[in-house]
Amino acid sequence: MADDKRGREKQARDADRRQRERDVEAQLSRGDEPEPPVDYDALGTLEAELDSLDFPVTGSEVVAAVGEHEVDSADGTHTVAELVPETDDERFDDPAAVSVRVQRPTVATATKRILEACAEYQGAELRGSQREAYEKTLRALAAIDADDEDEGIRVVTDWIVERLHETGSLPGSREVRREAASFCRSNGFEIRNDEWLGI
Repeated sequence: MADDKRGREKQARDADRRQRERDVEAQLSRGDEPEPPVDYDALGTLEAELDSLDFPVTGSEVVAAVGEHEVDSADGTHTVAELVPETDDERFDDPAAVSVRVQRPTVATATKRILEACAEYQGAELRGSQREAYEKTLRALAAIDADDEDEGIRVVTDWIVERLHETGSLPGSREVRREAASFCRSNGFEIRNDEWLGI
């Protein structure tokens, strides 16, 4: 490669892309579930489209910019708009954060539904450690091999949204874990005491 401006820019873009791939791999490996197959070419296309945005950005800005972009996953094809909440409360620090979100479509869809329901209630926010615990519970439900249809995620998400509508606030993360564990046990899925849902 020639040592000119164009060559240096390509090297910088390649280095940035490799760093994003490492960031995505690191975040996925912390998910307590088998890593979903990541199509780095598709992520690269999405991230290239996201380059027009000045990060950090809101979920609304991501949906406005790339909402129709399709992402292939093990669960099928989804648009970014189906996976990212169209709200100003959702923030992404960089394109890699968007990529991580769209690689777990069932968890992303459930989280989107909860966040959009929160927008209807003043003071109802899903942030920080509570959000991490909610997502960890949803990932644990997604990891149940026998539950191919991700029924557990739908049931627990419905329960969270119903509780929000009834009380105007989100249930605690421990309550969500209990509800998920109850679903698993009532449907014959074994949960060990040392697992996240073993509450």
